[in-house]
Amino acid sequence: MEERKTLTKKDVRKHYWYYFLISEVAISYERLQSLGYCTALIPALKKLYPDKEDMKSALRRHLVFFNTEAVWGGVINGVTLALEEQKANGEDIPDEAITGMKTGLMGPLAGIGDSIDWATLKPIIFGLSAALSAQGSVLGAFVILLFPLLQFIIGTFLCDYGYKLGKESIRNILSSGWINELIVGAGTLGLFMMGCLSSTYVNLTTPIKFSLGADNTFVLQEMLDSILPGLLPLAVTFGIYWWLSKKNQNFTVIMLLILALAIGGSIIGIF
Repeated sequence: MEERKTLTKKDVRKHYWYYFLISEVAISYERLQSLGYCTALIPALKKLYPDKEDMKSALRRHLVFFNTEAVWGGVINGVTLALEEQKANGEDIPDEAITGMKTGLMGPLAGIGDSIDWATLKPIIFGLSAALSAQGSVLGAFVILLFPLLQFIIGTFLCDYGYKLGKESIRNILSSGWINELIVGAGTLGLFMMGCLSSTYVNLTTPIKFSLGADNTFVLQEMLDSILPGLLPLAVTFGIYWWLSKKNQNFTVIMLLILALAIGGSIIGIF
């Protein structure tokens, strides 16, 4: 009997680490990540398909259009390796099943990854790094490295998970409901962090004061602080957020307008 071809944990992780580094090196509108994806698969495919013609077929399968979020999309990498291993050992898995699995899952997993990684984790970590750096702390330069480190760890775990559970892994992940809980929890944490950072990182006061008599002076900033400390930074943060929530906003124009208002307000003595 022919010896069964089996991938090791090292093979699976080697593939994902390679893909993590080169997934977007050779981007084109025709194939997007497929060149990097296929290149990262070559060591595993060589182990599974010693026959030259089988290897050619495998390479052609993975040179079709492919594009997803490279961290949470790691589940696809693991499932692909599991399916290729089964196919290499004689199971009836058509090429269309493998390419169809990739095509069907790359969109949903990209949405999950973009929501968690790029819309939640990145703003939190980068905002914390900026706040520390603005205070002169050298930790700001290192905190920012947490983002790629977390991505690397999450992607490796998901690739391993996808390989272990094969094609059933995606169903287990999506049907369990924990993805939605994670997104909601991360979003809530992100709101808390943005609130904390806004109160310390956005600095705005006013020197406006009025004389109400010989010994009585009305100081606007003291009055605002008695209502709510940090009221002006909070108002600016909410105002910018409201403005950005409108459609078709030009971020460059908004940034220049904020700069102009800050300079103009300082010149005339409002800020």
